[in-house]
Amino acid sequence: MDGSYLDSPATSQTTMAAAAAAEAAASLKRRSIPSSSSISMLTRFHAGYFRISLALSGQALLWRTLTGDGDGDSSSSSTPMVRSLPSAAFLLLWSLALLALVALAALYAARCLLRFPAVRAEFRHHVAMNYLFAPWISCLLLLQSAPPFLRPAAAPYRLLWWAFSLPILALDIKVYGQWFTRGRKFLSMVANPASLITVIGNLVTARAAAKMGWHEAAVAIFAVGAAHYLVLFVTLYQRFPGSDSLPAVLRPVFFLFFAAPSMASLAWDAIAASFDTCCKMLFFVSLFLFASLVSRPALFRRAMRRFSVAWWAYSFPVTVLALASAEYAQEVRQAAANALMLALAVLSVAVTLALMLFSALRTADLLPHDDPFDCPHLPM
Repeated sequence: MDGSYLDSPATSQTTMAAAAAAEAAASLKRRSIPSSSSISMLTRFHAGYFRISLALSGQALLWRTLTGDGDGDSSSSSTPMVRSLPSAAFLLLWSLALLALVALAALYAARCLLRFPAVRAEFRHHVAMNYLFAPWISCLLLLQSAPPFLRPAAAPYRLLWWAFSLPILALDIKVYGQWFTRGRKFLSMVANPASLITVIGNLVTARAAAKMGWHEAAVAIFAVGAAHYLVLFVTLYQRFPGSDSLPAVLRPVFFLFFAAPSMASLAWDAIAASFDTCCKMLFFVSLFLFASLVSRPALFRRAMRRFSVAWWAYSFPVTVLALASAEYAQEVRQAAANALMLALAVLSVAVTLALMLFSALRTADLLPHDDPFDCPHLPM
């Protein structure tokens, strides 16, 4: 057969029509599927970014405590210089923390809808799954530092406490239950410093319950958190081979070692209505762990080579330690305690401001392609 048939006008028109139809179908498909850049961003985004909301929410609670906009239980522990800060600064910080939390929650909701396999993989990750507590902890911190129109005795406050606490209790049952019932989830194999977030979630919940006057509920939740903190702390202290699996870039989460006892002292202070001997013991343990970590800068050297969202793990623990020092200064009323409180408060604010500045200047490093929480086996 000669080539005249292949070059016929009818064949050319058919070929052109088929090509046009294929192009139209491809265009329709491109319009119906989200862009690869947005899909890639949602894949690399993970619950670890709620470190930002944790840091800002903790700052809001610290400022409310120091400026005397709280319940009055800690306002006298601050110096006149601190109390003279305008209340508008606290409202601005609280609003910023709320805005950051809402934005991060919206991004994570989109990730759940569009990249659910990545969310499922994150839930099974021994480090990443601990940060599923972080958004609810942030909500409870914002609730405790809310402006005066939302008081603990108000019905909306109690409804919000239930809304934010039930997910933490559900995650408790999931995480703590698999530690002693599932063979592949031995605590000695999956424990890491990020696991302390699960304990902090219980302690923050207990403190919020105590602020509402729910003493029995606060004691019950505190007991669950304290029991698992003791087991977790001993496990991490022994450094089993399986638990020493934290990537170097995530070394800042070691600061959670002193965040947990600091929050425990705050929670028990709210339950006992005084910063008693137990609170002081927990606070002194926090100070010792803080000194032990800051005296070993080589531990964090590799994590500090390049900015990442893991740096935000420095802020929240220092803020909680500053809050505990404020309660301690209120109790002992000594010049040395006030100086310690001011030093830790200034350090907390400086760290948070530095992280905000780095985040604004190095936005490209906030979503790296080599994030340890990323799921490379999933299509981008």
